[in-house]
Amino acid sequence: MYARCLLIGVLLAWSGSAGAHEAKGTNGGRIADAGSYHVEMVVKSEVVDVFISDAGEKPVATSGFKGTAILVAGGKSQRVVLAPVDGKRLSGSAAAALPSQPKGVVQLTAPDGKTVQARFD
Repeated sequence: MYARCLLIGVLLAWSGSAGAHEAKGTNGGRIADAGSYHVEMVVKSEVVDVFISDAGEKPVATSGFKGTAILVAGGKSQRVVLAPVDGKRLSGSAAAALPSQPKGVVQLTAPDGKTVQARFD
């Protein structure tokens, strides 16, 4: 019985730690895993900026990437098309202001055509 309770506790703790990191990224946003990438999302009013880094936390050039952020604001989802800006980030504008830490998903398509998702809760 004790071993069973311990196993359940470990599984619950592990499942809660997967996905978004609690630490802030170098640009002040939240970080989530997306395949072999780390994705940092920074939201300021209507503007959504996404920074991509590799597993070693080194910035990845965004040239050739495309993306979409599907974020929830006021109980409604907003779709934001993300395009490369200055080779350092993907950026897009929402139709209405978003909270600074919206829930949602960022879907990225890499230059090689592979698609990954970062989930922000």
